Amino acid sequence: MADSPDVRIGTAERERAFSLLGEHFAAGRLSPAEFDERSAAVGRAVTRGELVPLFADLPGAGADLVPSSSTDGSSTAVTGEKSTPAVSDTGAGRDWRRAVMALVPIAATVLFFVTGTWLWFLAIPAAGALLFAGRDDR
Repeated sequence: MADSPDVRIGTAERERAFSLLGEHFAAGRLSPAEFDERSAAVGRAVTRGELVPLFADLPGAGADLVPSSSTDGSSTAVTGEKSTPAVSDTGAGRDWRRAVMALVPIAATVLFFVTGTWLWFLAIPAAGALLFAGRDDR
């Protein structure tokens, strides 16, 4: 039942799909327009069945979206020959930075309408520079 295409996906599965699209885009398999269309579809996806067709024409990616249960009950992503954790701890420290960065444009827009000055929009690149300066997240 857990492998059914009707099972709802969560943030971890959606982030994995975004990551896979980024890998295929970086490898030159997707044009910028295709990448944008598929990224938007991943963002709208609610079930696993909605994600699978987005990767049908890409090599080896369909298996990456199907989770399997390990003996300890944790979920892993099947990647052909090896298994990797569905959620890695390498990005755990930057999640708060992404959340803050997502809120900065909203705050700038609200402050623009409240104060009437456009200078608040300068906070967007400034926040990006402060939050992510000197970090190599490859």
